[in-house]
Amino acid sequence: RTRRRRLWGVHTVCPCAGCRAMAYRVFEFMQKENSLIMVLALVVLCGYALCKTVRLKAHAVEGGSTKTAKMQLASPAFNEGGFIPQKFTCDGEDLSPPLLISNVPAKAKELVLILDDPDAPNGNWNHWLFWGINPSTSRIKENEAPKEAIFGNNDFKRQKYGGPCPPSGTHRYFFKLYALDSKLSLPEGSSRDTLLSAIKGHIIEETSLMGKYKKKQ
Repeated sequence: RTRRRRLWGVHTVCPCAGCRAMAYRVFEFMQKENSLIMVLALVVLCGYALCKTVRLKAHAVEGGSTKTAKMQLASPAFNEGGFIPQKFTCDGEDLSPPLLISNVPAKAKELVLILDDPDAPNGNWNHWLFWGINPSTSRIKENEAPKEAIFGNNDFKRQKYGGPCPPSGTHRYFFKLYALDSKLSLPEGSSRDTLLSAIKGHIIEETSLMGKYKKKQ
């Protein structure tokens, strides 16, 4: 009985099932042997080795499960680096293209979307900006925006989408998506610069989709 109490004190240092099972097996062995010190040493060493192995495996599994894919933005209308169809430009119906969002960080509180043309003659030209997007949003339909979205003023001085309309040559158009760690409190009609200042320091992750367009002659 005394031996059992001592053994119990050793194997309960670690609560894992592996150590408890080993301790019970050793206890049965102790009924037949008198070398108590040797047995207790064996329990401590084997129990330590077993627990270390289990914890390393658990850490490896946990590390693998927390590794997540990066946030992505895509469109079924055009590929990354491809040409944007005419219907989404000033040469066509000037509709906003459909967008697909995936792998949004779990900690995101809000999404922000900005569409810029860095190749404009006078520097960057903003075509579209809105925020307040629910992080669970996975799709933005053609010519629509999430109902909760709040629009800012683009460089056309409009609170809506303005399609590609380069004066000459081929321009690149970047759809930029930002995942924020907090919700914005910007008023409707805020400018691009104001929006960028507000999200500074709150971006968890960002991604972009680039499409090209050359104006129809």
